[in-house]
Amino acid sequence: MKVGMLWLDDDKQSTLEDKVLRAADYYREKYGRAPDLCLVHKAAVEREKQIGKIRVQPAGNILPHHFWMGVNK
Repeated sequence: MKVGMLWLDDDKQSTLEDKVLRAADYYREKYGRAPDLCLVHKAAVEREKQIGKIRVQPAGNILPHHFWMGVNK
């Protein structure tokens, strides 16, 4: 992913799934297409997982509570 949207969600009441889906909804509204990739801090997930149609991957360069949403190219 070369271009994406950085989303901050530090709501301690929400699950990771809720946060990813909320960010994806906003991305879809703003850019007119659905994201299919989300990079998160490596403490959020140990290994790649699927949430809906979005592939969630851990990354060492993403800050905690941040979500880098975009389209995998």
